Amino acid sequence: MHRVLLLGAGKIGRMIARFLMDSVDYDLLIGDVNESAIERISKMTGAAARRVDATNPADLAAALQGRDTVLSALSFHHNAAVANAALHAGASYFDLTEDVATSDAVAAIAEHAAEGQVFMPQCGLAPGFISIVANDLINWFERVETVKMRVGALPQFPTGELKYNLTWSTDGLINEYCNPCEAIHEGRRIDLLPLEGLEQFSLDGVRYEAFNTSGGLGTLCDSLAGKVRELNYKTVRYIGHRNLMKVFVDELRLSEHREQFKQLLERAVPITFQDVVVTFCTVTGWRKGLLVQKSDARKIYHQQIGGEIWSAIQITTAAGICAVLDLHVAGKLPHRGLLMQEQVGLGDFLANRFGKFYQSQMATRFSAGVVGEED
Repeated sequence: MHRVLLLGAGKIGRMIARFLMDSVDYDLLIGDVNESAIERISKMTGAAARRVDATNPADLAAALQGRDTVLSALSFHHNAAVANAALHAGASYFDLTEDVATSDAVAAIAEHAAEGQVFMPQCGLAPGFISIVANDLINWFERVETVKMRVGALPQFPTGELKYNLTWSTDGLINEYCNPCEAIHEGRRIDLLPLEGLEQFSLDGVRYEAFNTSGGLGTLCDSLAGKVRELNYKTVRYIGHRNLMKVFVDELRLSEHREQFKQLLERAVPITFQDVVVTFCTVTGWRKGLLVQKSDARKIYHQQIGGEIWSAIQITTAAGICAVLDLHVAGKLPHRGLLMQEQVGLGDFLANRFGKFYQSQMATRFSAGVVGEED
């Protein structure tokens, strides 16, 4: 039985633990510095749990002893240290980070991996699943012109002027809104300003806006360098949200006071488990002498699993990391070093017992037909 250390007993960690324990194929140990969170998750899932301080190298080394793989559901601040501890323990490593600098640090650590030891950052929704979808669409074309990726985790029943509820990591959200955004424009790799590039679109009768945010492309800028004219990622929100966030980030300069920004959001913006995840990826390129466009759009809703209501962002994020863990254990991914999301086949992912949540009875897929698709 594959022995897994899961670090982080928060909203996403609880969902990961639920999935892995229900599968009965993993020996799971959960670690967190919060003892009440440890007690709750152990009681809920039946998994073994212990106090682990991710800032303490001795704690990490002790928790990793005898473990084949570590999954980090911690804030991105801790992930470089966890990856380094995994390297020295001979364990493989998976995380959910959207932070570009953290992913670069993990990639550097992965260069020293032993045979059979892999390091796979960015295994959630975006980055994560959206890169798998984008790569699948790209492979259909003979030559690609543009790749546009749009993702949002939204309240199903929006209220207030922000039309938003906290659904995942507040640190990650602030990073998205404040950090430079990678892109490819006219064939050149560039950085874009966050909260710029505002656009609107309609999906399933609902109007949305989208704007530049950081981290969602994962490693696609590296993978597609010299191969596409345009590549960009934007976060999806209900119309009006972006203008209010620009007041906070730019005019009130909260991008320079991120701890205060976090406290403000967590005091005033409620959490919801009644949410919907929207993914929309469109690729334009050449096939059989024609310039064509192919898209993949999905909505995934909150649902009941194991007698408990889980949010869509919990389900999709946890499904992402659990699916690639499953594929790694099954030998369907490369066996050493850094793994990128675009190395995962979409068919393998969706056929997986965890990946299937992206096409479950609570998910809707909208796929545009294109000329010659049957060929």
